[in-house]
Amino acid sequence: MRKFLVTFHKVVSDDTGHDHRVVQQRAVVRAHSDVSALYEAKALFCRHMGIIDWRLRADTCDVAEIVDMAA
Repeated sequence: MRKFLVTFHKVVSDDTGHDHRVVQQRAVVRAHSDVSALYEAKALFCRHMGIIDWRLRADTCDVAEIVDMAA
């Protein structure tokens, strides 16, 4: 299995009206694909936050594969 870093962001506006992406949570998950990693991370995020839908606390999520440089 491969390792992925999934990052959840919330978009918030500052006092000048500019939008900023604020990190809500990061999770490292093992999965066969990036799609599987997203499903797993979303479930973990919901469990951790005590919510039923990850979109209640985040607007976007990004996935990136973690490459083992030692291999």
